Amino acid sequence: MQHVKHLFFDLDHTLWDFNVNSKLTFQQIFERHRVNVDISDFIPIYEPINTKYWQLFRHNQISKEDLRYARLREAFDVLEFKADDALISVLSEDYIRDLADFNQLFPYTTEILTHLKSIYKLHIITNGFRDVQERKMKSSRINHFFETVTTPDEAKSKKPNPDIFAYALGLAHAEKNESLMIGDNIDADIQGARNFGIDAVLFGKDDTFDGPQITCLSELKTLLQ
Repeated sequence: MQHVKHLFFDLDHTLWDFNVNSKLTFQQIFERHRVNVDISDFIPIYEPINTKYWQLFRHNQISKEDLRYARLREAFDVLEFKADDALISVLSEDYIRDLADFNQLFPYTTEILTHLKSIYKLHIITNGFRDVQERKMKSSRINHFFETVTTPDEAKSKKPNPDIFAYALGLAHAEKNESLMIGDNIDADIQGARNFGIDAVLFGKDDTFDGPQITCLSELKTLLQ
């Protein structure tokens, strides 16, 4: 991949360990508001529900406000825990505010970004909300690695829509043939990038994907040689 000059990373589930940090956040806010739900029961219910609502959000089928409310409402309903709208509202607000205070990264994130920055221009394309994503990157001390950060707030579109990739490449002054997308989501990151015309590397394991895959970020060093 000697033609590559620009690397575009997804943030959540690719560099920033969303599941670990999310669990820690819920533990904190449940204790604060005395929510009598065992976190070990909550997380297995919440995570697939959250994934479902993020998919709806990516495809503009629900609003940001609906996403934040409905994922908690459905999880509590499944667990048969009575939570009124006021409690869900305050939990939702605290979750968004506190989430960025936790900064667990995937193994070798800092090391590989340090290595790659000496060779490539690094960028972020994320479907997350700009204020939250900026705080995550600052808290985990990776913000200085990236030349640009593209979110739906300014791009007015979300992955896998080609418009967000076009915006990101324009912001980075990058051409398609010299760009590479690295992310965990087949639909948003990988197929979205490919449909736009740029190559992509899957962070994860999926037997249905016919392109390059890595299960550890350190593998990028070898892959990009």
